[in-house]
Amino acid sequence: MDEPLAAELPTLTTDRLLLRAPRESDIDAVHAACQDPEIQRWTIVPSPYRREDAEFFVRDLAPEGRRTGANRIWCVFERGSGALVGSQALVLRAHDPGSAEIGWWAVKEFRGRGYTTEAARAVSHYGLRGLGLRRLEWQAYVGNGGSRAVAEKAGYRFEGTLRSYAEQRGTFHDAWIASLLPGDLED
Repeated sequence: MDEPLAAELPTLTTDRLLLRAPRESDIDAVHAACQDPEIQRWTIVPSPYRREDAEFFVRDLAPEGRRTGANRIWCVFERGSGALVGSQALVLRAHDPGSAEIGWWAVKEFRGRGYTTEAARAVSHYGLRGLGLRRLEWQAYVGNGGSRAVAEKAGYRFEGTLRSYAEQRGTFHDAWIASLLPGDLED
């Protein structure tokens, strides 16, 4: 891989978005966004989502992931307004250092504008080209059509359904899986 595992998180930009490491000043916006029942339904964020959870996300989870190389987490902002529009993450796999799982959530008010797809493309490009990964995987609980649409628009190829695979708060759900390889990227 091209970048050392325990490196600073690069800021990524697109035409409309800025993706950067979470900061202390983001805690209130992350807390407000994760009150959305749909984010709690389709992700592994705690439910109910407390302010302490947003503090942990910003102060502990994201920095520790960067320090160890286990994950990279970005807060995604609209460039014009500076508003938080979502989050993106790459979780690297200790058992397979050449692959990572990509994940995201989107603030309710910003869904349907293509922001999550735009951010996913930037993060995917960084993972496959910047980190030199050979494979990115997207997973979502069966039924999460919004996330699946983003994955497909970002170029991920659907591979199937994993039965009783994805754990969420002690319950295992069937999960869709798709992948993106370096040769799939559009430059």
